[in-house]
Amino acid sequence: MKKKVSIIGVPMDLGQLRRGVDMGPSAIRYAGVCERLQNLSIEVEDCGDIEISRNYSVEDENTNLKNLKAVAEASERLAQKVDQVIETDSFPLVLGGDHSIAIGSLAGISKHYKNLGVIWYDAHGDLNTAETSPSGNIHGMPLAASLGLGHKDLTSLYGYAPKVKPENIVIIGARSLDEGEKELIKEQGIKVYTMHEVDRLGMTTVIEETIAYLKEKTDGVHLSLDLDGLDPNDAPGVGTPVIGGISYRESHLAMELLEESGLITSAEFVEVNPILDEKNKTAAVAVALMGSLFGEKLL
Repeated sequence: MKKKVSIIGVPMDLGQLRRGVDMGPSAIRYAGVCERLQNLSIEVEDCGDIEISRNYSVEDENTNLKNLKAVAEASERLAQKVDQVIETDSFPLVLGGDHSIAIGSLAGISKHYKNLGVIWYDAHGDLNTAETSPSGNIHGMPLAASLGLGHKDLTSLYGYAPKVKPENIVIIGARSLDEGEKELIKEQGIKVYTMHEVDRLGMTTVIEETIAYLKEKTDGVHLSLDLDGLDPNDAPGVGTPVIGGISYRESHLAMELLEESGLITSAEFVEVNPILDEKNKTAAVAVALMGSLFGEKLL
């Protein structure tokens, strides 16, 4: 991993209707992310937060997507910032905000790679489109949009599409998939480790297989980690918790193995909602996992 990390906050809660996740970046900073990485002899640049417009309309007469214009505008700003960070040879570490921010992250990152890989560490597939989404919440659509599937304002963001190929994606920890997402996974041949596979194979095998699957065919790998990928007992402060998730210790092991692989070239940690949290526990978990991802060892 690079020894310079640029932190970008995205205080956005427009990808869904449950308020509070816009305070996620502040909670993660308060939990000591900068100090944690600096203690690993990493040069840390905190780029501050992307500006999020509050002048938005929840409903759009032409689509059922919530806050489409505002999400697209914020995603464009994030893409520009991530692009700039990579140009300086720094590792972009994006703090969410709801998972719709991944649309902007991937738009800014993927232009620097011919075959970007994506590890989607999440209870959900986030593979919905306007046609398949039960809610119209865009935080359930970023992976589909990055594949070029969905509304043009999201798929063509930053002037090109798609941002990632289906064969370069691995979803880990899935346990809540809508019917349209299940069909899309089968149609596109996307590799998924549901909680059944995590339980059956163990996290070591899951990550080792993921590394082997992505290593030869990608020239960079983006980690998109939704804190609801973890079990709610370990990460209670998320908007869409799903019981039966990945444990705290399993997640540390995953981060440690990914760090050892040297594959990860960018990352984002999303869906920390302090309003729903217990004494900033979920933000602290996020920071601890970042520590492992960047090389923190027990001994």
